[in-house]
Amino acid sequence: MIVIIDYGLGNLSSIKNMFKHIGVKDVIISSQKDKISKADKIILPGVGAFDNGMSHLIKYDFIDILNKKALVEKVPFLGICLGMQLMTKKSEEGELSGLGWFDAETLKFKLGNKYKVPHMGWNYISNNKSSLIVNKDKKYRFYFIHSFYVKCRSEKDVLFTTDYGISFHSAIQKNNIIGMQFHPEKSLRFGMDVFQNFANM
Repeated sequence: MIVIIDYGLGNLSSIKNMFKHIGVKDVIISSQKDKISKADKIILPGVGAFDNGMSHLIKYDFIDILNKKALVEKVPFLGICLGMQLMTKKSEEGELSGLGWFDAETLKFKLGNKYKVPHMGWNYISNNKSSLIVNKDKKYRFYFIHSFYVKCRSEKDVLFTTDYGISFHSAIQKNNIIGMQFHPEKSLRFGMDVFQNFANM
C-alpha cells in the first residue's frame, strides 16, 4: 500500500490520480497514523513555506512515525517539492529545523535580473547516478515551480541536477529516501515513469 501523507499541504489528488492512470490501485491519501504505520511506501508532497510545512507535521504529530517508517523500517519514501525540502536540516526561508534526513539545507535562489524567481516551467534533469526512479536511457523533462532549492553537502546524495542560472540539486537520494524538487504529478509521461518505477521499488 502506498500512502500519500495528508498534512494539509500539497497536490494530493493529482498524485493519486496519476497512480490511477498508470493502473496502480493500492494508493490512499491519509492523515491517520494507523494507516501510515501500515504503509509499504510513503509519499510526502507539499507546497508553500518551509516553516509552515514543519509546523503542520508537528501539528499532526507525524514526526516520530515518519522517522520510524523512513529510518527504521526503511520503506521507499518519496518527498515532492516542499516534501523534499523538509528532509533537509534547515531552510533560509524559516527558523524551524527540518527532518534532517540529509546533510543538506534549503537555499533561496539569488539569480539577479537574468532569471525569474520562482523557477517555473519545464526543465531537464541530468542524472548524477543510477537510480531505480528513472530509466537511464531516457531524457527526462519535468515541471518545476519553486523559489528555494536544496544543496547537499555530500555529492553521493545527489541524484539529479538541473540548470537554472546555477546547477542545483533537483533530486536527492539516500538509500530508501528520495526527494524531488519538481512535480512528477504535473509532468505527464515523465511523471508517469517516476510513479511507476516508485510503485515497483
